[in-house]
Amino acid sequence: MKILDIARDRVSIRNYKSSIKPPLSDVLYCLETANESPSGLNCQPWYFIIISSKDVKVKIRRLCESKEKEFHNKISRYFKDWLDERGITWRKPFLEYAPYLIIVLGNIKCPYFVQSTWLSIGYLLLACEEKGLSTLTYTPPNTYELSEVLDVPKGFKIEAIIPVGFKSEDRNKEPRIPLREKIFIDKWGMHMNLEK
Repeated sequence: MKILDIARDRVSIRNYKSSIKPPLSDVLYCLETANESPSGLNCQPWYFIIISSKDVKVKIRRLCESKEKEFHNKISRYFKDWLDERGITWRKPFLEYAPYLIIVLGNIKCPYFVQSTWLSIGYLLLACEEKGLSTLTYTPPNTYELSEVLDVPKGFKIEAIIPVGFKSEDRNKEPRIPLREKIFIDKWGMHMNLEK
């Protein structure tokens, strides 16, 4: 399958089959792919913690939901309506029920650690899709508290939590803005003719 087809097929999934665990070898393959990502000054700032323990997942869920609830109580009406249309609430059951959570961290001492770490996340998501694994990119609101629970040393920042497993829902991909509206040639506003 071509990389473009893999990217087109990928959908964010919030509901997972908790009773069926993907092979750990598939998860490691995806992390090996993520490790091949480019990085600023080749610093390779990304690190990963694989969470499979139910107890740890429950702690992570409780911590995240407490902060998410606060966040959802403060957001604008427009944003709340947007989330409601998609069924997104402060409740994050995927943090407990996905077979694996991959905690993605960046070494803050590395230049461009945020950009580089997120490049590795892109590689990770596409590798998971290639293996038939569903994912979601979740950015937790309370990385400091999570770092304490996970014994993350100073100098490393949690960038994302990626639930990984087999989906228990079918979702349509959010529509893409047409590429012709996103590409300019020579300067902003000069659209390319992509039909040639």
